[in-house]
This record gives sequence, C-alpha cells and structure tokens, in this order.
Amino acid sequence: MGGCIMNAVFIRDLRLALGAGGGFGQGLGFFLIVIFLVVLAVGNDTSVLRQIGAPVIYVAALLSGLLSLDRMFRRDEEDGTLGQMRLSNVPLSYIVLTKSLVHWLTTGLAVTILTPIIGILLGLGLEQTLPLMLSLFIGTPALSLIGSIGAALTLSIQRASLIQALITLPLYIPTLIYGAMAAQSGARQFAALAFLGGLTLLALVLAPWVSAKIIERHQN
Repeated sequence: MGGCIMNAVFIRDLRLALGAGGGFGQGLGFFLIVIFLVVLAVGNDTSVLRQIGAPVIYVAALLSGLLSLDRMFRRDEEDGTLGQMRLSNVPLSYIVLTKSLVHWLTTGLAVTILTPIIGILLGLGLEQTLPLMLSLFIGTPALSLIGSIGAALTLSIQRASLIQALITLPLYIPTLIYGAMAAQSGARQFAALAFLGGLTLLALVLAPWVSAKIIERHQN
C-alpha cells in the first residue's frame, strides 16, 4: 500500500513538473540563458572560459533548481493533498524524499545530461567535462534535498521564492565549492568528489526527516 502511494506521488509530481508551467522548461531555459550570457560577456577568450566553466555551470545549475523549489509542496498544500498524505500509512519523510527525487530528475539530472554540450560551448576538455558530470551527478541530489527544507520552511508564505533563496543558498555553499573543485585536475579531485558524496548522503538521511517535521508543525 505504501509503495503504491509513493509511486502515485512520483508519477503525479513528474507529470506536473514536465507539463506546461511545471518548472522543468523554465529551470532548463534559465540554466541555458545563464551559460549563454556568460559566453557573450567573456567573448572568444577560451582560456578564461576554461577557468570559469565548471563554477559557472554549477552556479547556473544551482539557480535553475531554485526556480522550481516553491512548487515542491505548495500545490499539494493549497489543494489539501498534503494533509491527506499525512493521514496515509506512509511516513511523510518518504513523501518528501519522493518529491525531492522528482525535483532532482527534472533539474540536477537534466543539467548533468546537458553538461557535455555546455562543455563544448565553454571550451572545456574531456578531462574537465567528465569529472564535472560526475560531480554534478553526485552533488546535485544534495541541492534538491536541502532545497526541500527551504520549501517546507516557507510553505505558509505566498510568493516565497526570494525567502527560499535566502534560506537555502548558504546551505548550498559547500556543495558549490566542492562541486567546482571536483572538475579540476589534481589530487584534490578525489577528495572533493568524496566530500560531495558525503554531503549528499548526509542530506539524504537528514533533509527528508527535517522537512517532514517542519510540514507537520505547520499543519498542526
């Protein structure tokens, strides 16, 4: 029964995210716009693009994910679905985890898949692009999981995108730093990837539980 509920939540949220106005197109479009603006600003200086390419991709991925955070719980709160989920036999933390997974699939994973194309645009070599893709694959789940906390904290606030950004951006900084570092060659690359993996595992354990507790307090 619990598995059926989580599957239903996953399919529903994925359909909404991929549908018109669901946030998938907006986030991906914003990501591409940021990259193109950086290329236009820097110009044809490929040496500069190679130096800033990995951090720019990570910042663009982070900001594009922020755009759809407000939709993670708000629609379910407004139509009463979130209250019904609390009454089900599935722990709310599992529901939060499922919603975070959908958010990652439509933001972090989509950006990871686009990275080779963006790498060519920024003049990144294969030795930079592959570690960057790996770091995005490992690190972006943490962004979605941590973002669920910001979405839960601002559930009762209308048009809370700015407040969500102020809450979540400081928590994103370690992922941003070590994610960009993982794209650099050298001995620090493995350590950065290991640290990213640790951050994602920590977020996987703590973030759904914290978000669920915040939502339960909000609805009581």
